[in-house]
Amino acid sequence: MEDHREAPPFNPLPPVVTVLFAALILPELAFMLGAQGLIGGPEAIGWRLAAAERYGFSGDLFDWMMLNGRWIPGEMIRFVTYSFVHPGFTATLFAAVLTLALGKMVGETLGQIAVLVLFLGGSVFGALVYALLLNDPEWLLGGFPAVYGLIGGYSFVMWVRLGAMGDQQLRAFSLIAMLMGLQLIFGVFFGPTTQWVADLAGFVFGFVASALLVPGGMTRLIRALRRE
Repeated sequence: MEDHREAPPFNPLPPVVTVLFAALILPELAFMLGAQGLIGGPEAIGWRLAAAERYGFSGDLFDWMMLNGRWIPGEMIRFVTYSFVHPGFTATLFAAVLTLALGKMVGETLGQIAVLVLFLGGSVFGALVYALLLNDPEWLLGGFPAVYGLIGGYSFVMWVRLGAMGDQQLRAFSLIAMLMGLQLIFGVFFGPTTQWVADLAGFVFGFVASALLVPGGMTRLIRALRRE
């Protein structure tokens, strides 16, 4: 008799997505357990604040380095590390879940290297634009600019697919429009923030970078812009 292997109920995640998910969740678990006094002793209560100060991105610090021409490697790493320190559990949960969903789709379509490029590139470009355009003393924390890089990749893939089917390509931007709308609503009720600048910059990076990663993608994008 032939050995029939049952298909797994869920498609396995690309390994890079699993690693990114763990990198987002594990620090949050440590912060939560430390705040409850379950690990780390009394000083663990301040782990989140200490991590934000050590790994968060500061526009003021970037301005100082740019003004003095001193690009300190230990401080430049903040362009990436801020994505793995969140202000609270809810933000971590949303960032981790979106990374799983979008990373899986982008990884299966564009490959694992693309996932890493879009995630880390969105983080770096988001922080850079945040620092250059704004003079906000607030620390930039959380993985949303990086996640928006993946949303840019997802939107580009959908944009290409809809174009191939002869469908309305503006539908590819429905996700980013919905998320930006939600941020606007939250800003009305809970006070406006400037992080949307970094988020939107991450999205732009992800969309354009995907055009470079896909063979012929930039040509399609240029042709579409010329038709506008």
